[in-house]
Amino acid sequence: MVNSYKNILVAVDGSRNSDQAFDEAIEVAKYSGAKLSMLAVINDKELSTSAFSFSKIYSEEKEQIEKELLKKVHDAALKDFENIEPFVELGEPQRKIVEFSKDKEIDMIFLGATGKGEIQLAQIGSTAAYVVNHAPCSVTVIR
Repeated sequence: MVNSYKNILVAVDGSRNSDQAFDEAIEVAKYSGAKLSMLAVINDKELSTSAFSFSKIYSEEKEQIEKELLKKVHDAALKDFENIEPFVELGEPQRKIVEFSKDKEIDMIFLGATGKGEIQLAQIGSTAAYVVNHAPCSVTVIR
């Protein structure tokens, strides 16, 4: 039942599918009166192994993602939804999404079927498949 959701998570990565998941999550959160957590994960495996480079690239990536998340918060406000909180984490996206959902007692997750990292799909597996199989709650995958 939709109105039983209290804490919804939407994972975003700037892809078309995650943008659609964001829009869908807003609508469900509005309907159910839920809090919406928006999570972007910086994949640490894609950053440089040099300590200096890692720090510099991470800092720049985090700043860019935070700007994008603030824009999404603004977009949510334009849709008359303000109960949203952005988060940026570092690590493996699929594991961070599941850990976050457990830590924050999330009862519904929205994410895109494929994201920016779809080229790596054959090597590391699908983030969406991992989340569906390991999440402590319901997951809606948007195509």
